[in-house]
Amino acid sequence: MRALLTSAGIKNGSIHDALVALLGKPIAESNALFIPTGIYPFPGGPGMAWRAISGKASSPLCELGWKSLGLLELTALPSIEEAAWVPTVRDADALLVWGGDPLFLANWMRRSGLTGLLPTLRSEAAYVGVSAGSMAAASSFVETYVEPPRGNDGPLKSEDIVFATPQGDVKRVLVTGQGAGLVDFAVIPHFGHPDHPDASLANAERWAARIPAPTYAIDDESAISVVDGAAEVVSEGHWRLFRP
Repeated sequence: MRALLTSAGIKNGSIHDALVALLGKPIAESNALFIPTGIYPFPGGPGMAWRAISGKASSPLCELGWKSLGLLELTALPSIEEAAWVPTVRDADALLVWGGDPLFLANWMRRSGLTGLLPTLRSEAAYVGVSAGSMAAASSFVETYVEPPRGNDGPLKSEDIVFATPQGDVKRVLVTGQGAGLVDFAVIPHFGHPDHPDASLANAERWAARIPAPTYAIDDESAISVVDGAAEVVSEGHWRLFRP
């Protein structure tokens, strides 16, 4: 399976072209499934999911002109027969995995059976991640929380840490989580974004030091394209690769 891991969706022409190249055909001839699951732990999550589906979010994804677009809700899958949803996933040209809480998303990817299904999908199918959706594609990832996350979402370990922000130092819980293992590197999204001070250069270095794999910090104008295990950065912004 191929992958396009973004910070904020299909934000520019270079990322758009990379998506078309992965699909091997125009978007208008491609069938997609949208996965909003990761956004639900946030206040207002259902509304944010609707805005993404209707093309009103700030991270372009659903509104690109797909031939068909379906909704795949991971939390529903354990309660239905696999025969009702697995063929639909196998037939999709692209899985559009939205952002939100990467621990919650990765947990439901495992519980739903999607993590186990991904390696068996067609080699030309594309996993398209946005923010947490990109983070959860890795074997392991790191995320910060104001309060300790729910234990049943499966953090590998957590520690208290102080991050420097323009407003001063802030205390956060730094959590290492287990992802799907679709790629052999990790992603830190929103690199250098003023609304994400924990992804500043200095703080991203501290994140990456906890991850035992190469880690790409990418801004909202950047993405990573993966074909046959080979990663290529696609960027009209800035990014940084941290070695373990």
